[in-house]
Amino acid sequence: MYAILKTGGKQYKVSCGDMITIEKIEGDIGKEVSFEDVLMVVDDNNNVEVGRPLLTNAKVTAEITGQSKGKKIIVFKSKRRKGYRKKSGHRQLLTEVKIKEILA
Repeated sequence: MYAILKTGGKQYKVSCGDMITIEKIEGDIGKEVSFEDVLMVVDDNNNVEVGRPLLTNAKVTAEITGQSKGKKIIVFKSKRRKGYRKKSGHRQLLTEVKIKEILA
């Protein structure tokens, strides 16, 4: 059984027991969170339920296992022959979650 869920503007294919890294959500390590934005669920008998755009009766529960920062991304801007150079960086805040249960 697996589901496609939406969080942080991205879509993830998850099964029970999967560990995924998503954009930061608030919560402490060990706290249980639920994702209501489920787009599709496929059960063990390959029966497919597709939402338009979301499934109303589906929910994915997960446990937060860590909060971290992603790899640093360098943003460098310049204009040739003008002497304009600007360098900045960015590190995305991430949350690691373990999928516990898919309810359809």
